Amino acid sequence: MLSTNIKEVTKPGHQALEKKVIFKLKAIRSHADYAELLKHFYAFFNAVEIAIAPYLTTQLLPDHAERRNAEYLKQDIEALGAEVNDLPVVTVPEITNTLQALGAMYVMEGSIMGGPIIVQMLAKYGVSTGVSFFSGYGEATGMMWAKFVAIMNEAAQTEEEEAIVMAAANQTFDLFSGVFGEVAVA
Repeated sequence: MLSTNIKEVTKPGHQALEKKVIFKLKAIRSHADYAELLKHFYAFFNAVEIAIAPYLTTQLLPDHAERRNAEYLKQDIEALGAEVNDLPVVTVPEITNTLQALGAMYVMEGSIMGGPIIVQMLAKYGVSTGVSFFSGYGEATGMMWAKFVAIMNEAAQTEEEEAIVMAAANQTFDLFSGVFGEVAVA
């Protein structure tokens, strides 16, 4: 099943991205620091959302409009007293079909699953403002993830189609990780 295979295939990219994000989170000491981190998320998510938009119809993903998106990141940045400017340059994955769009969205939706952990880390550093994106869907987070995974599994009917989704997810992890530059992580 795709949802099992994609988790294994993307594990190295997922872990590399996670290490960079955790390293950046541990360096946060102010709202300005946190806003700067969010700008990296915003720049990437906004660009990827534009790239996947033509392929993610309401017929495929009926609740697409209800899902967390870059607008939440923008609102969080502004709630911290910052502006959405001086954004890092980002490169988006190649998205030319629905399967690639689902692979990219797998990474984006998955980032919400780890959101509660990020909110807890931020609270340790005295940051409780600007966490609407990472708060996910609240009590419905697990249900929203399950709905997305079911749609992704249904869309990829063959091994070749699964390979397309997984390649797009891997490329998305790699490019998202690149947004944070090189960090010295142990």
